Amino acid sequence: MEKTPFPTTLDELETYPQQTLTAEQVADVVIAYEPVWAIGTGLTATDEQANETIGVIRKAVARKYGQECADKVRIQYGGSMNPKNVKGLMAQPEIDGGLIGGASLKAPDFSLVVNYDK
Repeated sequence: MEKTPFPTTLDELETYPQQTLTAEQVADVVIAYEPVWAIGTGLTATDEQANETIGVIRKAVARKYGQECADKVRIQYGGSMNPKNVKGLMAQPEIDGGLIGGASLKAPDFSLVVNYDK
């Protein structure tokens, strides 16, 4: 498998968020992160990569809006979460949920993701 552009992703995320919103508005936001290289490929970041990247997003929110706000923001991972990887991804402390793509097209798979055994 090709090496993913993971370090570049982290560098780019350091500049976000750019929009002018209040901390109160941001606290109600749900952010979904999916690696560009994962879109439509079926590839998934490792649990650790996904957690680290979402942690960088949360830190960027904290720098701009404060830690209290960053703690309230829900950040979901959306890179091909499925029945085989949901438990590992959801065990990560920075990942608040999943944005389910292809697995949602098959009811049995979607059910397994939604009802994963913690």
